[in-house]
Amino acid sequence: MTDYKCEKVIPYKEDNSKKEEQVEKMFNTIAGQYDSMNHLMSLGNDREWRNKAIDKLKPLSPRYILDVATGTGDFAITAKNVLAPDKVIGIDISEKMLEIGRKKVAEFGLSESIDLQKGDSCNLVFMDDTFDVVTVAFGVRNFEDLKKGLSEINRVLRKGGVATILELTEPTNVIYKLGYKFYSKVIIPIFAKLISKDTKAYDYLPNSIEAFPQGEEMKALLSECGFSEVRIIKYTFGTCTSYYAMK
Repeated sequence: MTDYKCEKVIPYKEDNSKKEEQVEKMFNTIAGQYDSMNHLMSLGNDREWRNKAIDKLKPLSPRYILDVATGTGDFAITAKNVLAPDKVIGIDISEKMLEIGRKKVAEFGLSESIDLQKGDSCNLVFMDDTFDVVTVAFGVRNFEDLKKGLSEINRVLRKGGVATILELTEPTNVIYKLGYKFYSKVIIPIFAKLISKDTKAYDYLPNSIEAFPQGEEMKALLSECGFSEVRIIKYTFGTCTSYYAMK
């Protein structure tokens, strides 16, 4: 069995608990600052990345969508507004993040069509061949078992369904990569100290991105997990990548 470096990257190195438990603790701690930090760290580009990834799904006209690692529900809400499915289910390991997401959903009047549930991304409770589309935005690098999590996504997708995975990535261009390294290692920690009470969470962020399989390596992994016709789409100098994969 292949172990991926990102599975070994944890938020709290002095803690002996499993990655899954540490990630839950981390997101419960930073939930109140998560949206602000997300927008700040991406210089506002996270909204555009989500919109572009969702726009690619329009030709599918999906009726039933699962949003894995939904966090505070931004991707689920945008998917509902843009794609108009019958139902969006969002799952996340962090109850504090979900509480914020449910408030957003209620404010948009979408509580009947968006259901946010606590759940483990690597052990989905849904039946085989259930969803037309499964999405994950900025969450797969947090999986404790990457291959198992991706295989679970494939399992719950119907035949012909599509998984869209949006993830932060390191640019391959040398100049852009140097700029990215400076921003992620120097600027983001400064933002974190100003806004967040858990600065270790934002040390974890660049480390988990650096350790995550990218580009062709991720494409090969998706193929191993049962996907075909995997497409790679890069945004903003390669700082974000979308993987569009069919079952």
